[in-house]
Amino acid sequence: MDDRHALSAALGEKLNMEADALSEWFETPPSDDLGDYAFPCFRLAKTMRKAPNLIAAELAPQIVLPAGFSRAEAVGGYINFFVNKADYAKSVLTRVRNEGERYGASDEGAGRNVCIDYSSVNIAKPFGIHHLSTTAIGHALYRIYNFLGYKSIGINHLGDWGTQFGKMIVAYQKWGDKETVDREGVRSLVELYVRFHQEAEKDASLNDEGRAWFRKIELGDKEALSLFNWFKELTMRDVMRVYELLDIRFDSYAGESFYEDKMLPVVEELREKGLLKVDQGASIVDLSAYDMPPCIILRTDGATLYATRDLATAIYRKNTYDFAKSLYVVAYQQSLHFRQFFKVLELMGKAWVKDMEHVSFGMVSFDGASFSTRQGNVVYLEDVLNASIERTLEIIKEKSPEMENKEAVARDVGVGAVIWSVLYNSKIKDINFTWERALNFDGETGPYTQYTYARCQSVLRKAGTFDFAAPDFAALTDASSMALLRALAAFPDAVKAAANKNEPFLVSRAVMEICSAFNKFYYDNRILGEAENVKNARLALCEAAGTVIKTGLYLVGLKAPERM
Repeated sequence: MDDRHALSAALGEKLNMEADALSEWFETPPSDDLGDYAFPCFRLAKTMRKAPNLIAAELAPQIVLPAGFSRAEAVGGYINFFVNKADYAKSVLTRVRNEGERYGASDEGAGRNVCIDYSSVNIAKPFGIHHLSTTAIGHALYRIYNFLGYKSIGINHLGDWGTQFGKMIVAYQKWGDKETVDREGVRSLVELYVRFHQEAEKDASLNDEGRAWFRKIELGDKEALSLFNWFKELTMRDVMRVYELLDIRFDSYAGESFYEDKMLPVVEELREKGLLKVDQGASIVDLSAYDMPPCIILRTDGATLYATRDLATAIYRKNTYDFAKSLYVVAYQQSLHFRQFFKVLELMGKAWVKDMEHVSFGMVSFDGASFSTRQGNVVYLEDVLNASIERTLEIIKEKSPEMENKEAVARDVGVGAVIWSVLYNSKIKDINFTWERALNFDGETGPYTQYTYARCQSVLRKAGTFDFAAPDFAALTDASSMALLRALAAFPDAVKAAANKNEPFLVSRAVMEICSAFNKFYYDNRILGEAENVKNARLALCEAAGTVIKTGLYLVGLKAPERM
């Protein structure tokens, strides 16, 4: 918050300390009676060789208060600062009104690119609920970084290479038919893939057939490539329906196959730099000195692996995008792979590896069971989204039958409910997916935040126009108005923190704080029936809340319906 920074600068002058460091020390007092900001003096006790309460008593009267603050008081080991509430309200609301939907934005990333590798669906495999976390987290980061002035580059690193495609061809030729597969798309391919593995358990020669067909793909066989490309087209057709629901677009769909001709130079570079060793027939980079198992670059048969491809991918992205940051939004189970992969780049002398980060997140299970395409236990994300939309539409028809554009609102709210379910807690938390939890609209949910925004707009529509130049900001000094103002003032820092920590949930929580505070303000204060100057002030606060809620919802991938 700007106020916190101003206080930190004032304290820094007295303490001869950096203001940025002091800014992190501030706390929020447990009650309004104790002020608006509290500075703990306990960490100064050792260097100043005084008790915290004596430090607070000595410093409080010496601090030159920034504009907008009325007094500073020493209470125990704390210095409590009190804002001039009317001035504070004017400052916050004026800034929100002037900046509008850019409130909280910045140009700190101007001229810098951020590559964000997320979603990364697999060809001929389902776009399942287990893809929701990477997709929602990655897309939120894409928007947050753009909001802070960076140029986000969204990359869908398609899983479009490997022996599974040879197996898919065998399954299709033995048990599939073109009409069914063309009509049912990925779902039909998944059924064939599951059957292949069931049959291969009884007849292992099927695996050899699968490998032989994948070899044909590698060699450019016309029939093999035709089927392979058809499977890709069917998958992308189905996947695009889901991305359309989620309102997501990618800047690149360069998948694993794109890097097949880019790996040999990487292998040669590793060999030239003396990093490649042969161990039991495989070519590896020894990482034992870093307490990690070896990074396998080539198998005994000379085939490449994920690590080889990821090295080529990283070098290509640096050369192509010259990224300031390169993020991989991938589940934490792959943490060892990324540690190895990053370490190999470091050993290769790629100084820019310091700008790469594995943005890990928790695993998604379904009623306690992990997902497996081979076994056929898959929950399709498209089914979840459509079920949420249908349930939302039923609620709207029941509670607001006269509402216009019911289907459009149901889509925005239903999809938002699913996205919010994975963006309201820290990304590292495991999620046990259940239909009941995903489609629950009660409590601290996406629909609650969207409804709050719609409530703000309803108040403003009923009011018509209002005069922002003539409000009585002293009307906003009550506890609930001040709580809402503080929540609005905290939003820009929440956005910055979300980018610094790659944690979109910090934006979601900030939005929820605003929504909760607004609803308390709404119930505690009459808005339209008050004197003109009081009404104008409360409408200004209502307008600001709606503006910031809408921005926050956009940043985490949700729409803000005008009516609900």
